[in-house]
Amino acid sequence: MTAVSSYFVPLVVAVLTIIIAAQLLLYVAASVELRRIRRRDRHRLWRRILSSPLSPSVSVLVPAYNESVAIVESVRGLLALTYPNLEIVVVNDGSSDDTMDVLIEAFELTPVPPVFRRSLDTQPIEQILRSSAETRLIIVDKENGGKADALNAAMNVASGDLVCAIDADTLVNADALQLLVPPFLEDPEVVAVGGTIRLVNDANPTPGMVSKVHAPRRWLVGAQAVEYTRAFLIGRLAWNPLGGNLIISGAFGLFRRDAVIDVGGYAHGSVGEDMELIVRLRRRAYEDRGRARIVFSPDPVAWTEAPESARTLARQRNRWYRGLLDVLVRHRTMIGRPQYGTAGLLALPYFVLVEALAPVLELIGITLTLVGLGTGLIGPESLGPIAAAYLIGISATMLVLLFDDLVFGSYSGTPDRLRLVAYALFEQLLFRPATVVWRVWGLWLFLRGRKEWGAQERRGFARPASPSDAASAAA
Repeated sequence: MTAVSSYFVPLVVAVLTIIIAAQLLLYVAASVELRRIRRRDRHRLWRRILSSPLSPSVSVLVPAYNESVAIVESVRGLLALTYPNLEIVVVNDGSSDDTMDVLIEAFELTPVPPVFRRSLDTQPIEQILRSSAETRLIIVDKENGGKADALNAAMNVASGDLVCAIDADTLVNADALQLLVPPFLEDPEVVAVGGTIRLVNDANPTPGMVSKVHAPRRWLVGAQAVEYTRAFLIGRLAWNPLGGNLIISGAFGLFRRDAVIDVGGYAHGSVGEDMELIVRLRRRAYEDRGRARIVFSPDPVAWTEAPESARTLARQRNRWYRGLLDVLVRHRTMIGRPQYGTAGLLALPYFVLVEALAPVLELIGITLTLVGLGTGLIGPESLGPIAAAYLIGISATMLVLLFDDLVFGSYSGTPDRLRLVAYALFEQLLFRPATVVWRVWGLWLFLRGRKEWGAQERRGFARPASPSDAASAAA
């Protein structure tokens, strides 16, 4: 064995052992948590109150910047929610396209007096409009200030005790709020609850809802579908019993409004404003010697459109990675400190090692392996640990897909299931190395102080019906 491989192989084995052990802990914790949830009838205690005007008031906050393609269907989906005590606040954040025009045309908007309490500082609000056809709908038209600023403006105008932050390119299942609210009623220390995000691509959404779900037909989207399933059913669910949840997806999350305002709302200048808010909520609670529980609930489902081009996906992933690094740097004094409980001792160190450092180490490992094989410094016998790691990754992903199929039945039919198996292989062998490169690109941009989001391309929710769907509709 060469001198290079004598150092390289033990290092790779050590890093992989730590990461696999951490992932195994999450898989076990997720299984235990899901069994606990399934054995508890969460609806029995709260079904009546959550179907009556006595339910806690909820304001859905929708920041929209150049979302004319998807905004109307998204708002229609929100208006179709069955939650009884509901308000919808859409913020047009200085869009340069016709987002405002399509909203006015679709929902018969008329100006109302701009009366609200300015609890959070934001860019100036130009006008507030309300739908004459649907009084639950409020539109805020303001100068551009970014997503965090738009959410803060919506929170100023909103009147709900709870606020649900979603992205403008998101559709929400009709019963999603009924499924999100119970943790707040069960425990006053809960400050935020997140739900599951699934991909709407190739799902044939009808106005305001997702009526039929198919496994994506594009390899790039299919790999993301597998990745989302693993991230939410394992990555989010597992942190419930471990007490270390630090992420509520910006696409779909419910918060106590007074708690968010108390910590100053969403942070300006961060591309990871969703995770940053959660970490700040937990940090404030620890420093005040209180508790702020963050809960993930797998049953509420929202649907979002995944990038379909490698270029757009690369921008998204490097932005996500920059957001993670921004949060870790902002709250670096929490890492490893017992004062911050499981967030400081378990969750943040996990994010540093597995989410922040692992892509860099993985890219170095891939590069050294290719160079070593090309120059003969590393022999084929040294590839065993790497091959074993990928085999474990593929096996774990297959287990998650089986887990999802047995418990949630997200996709039905043999063709869809076979596609997902193929996507799982593609995701581990080709898609994952690409995301490693995109995240390291994000590290380079972060070190240069770049904070822009990058342009995101949308196809919108309108999809031409397939022949089979058209035949089913005719029947």
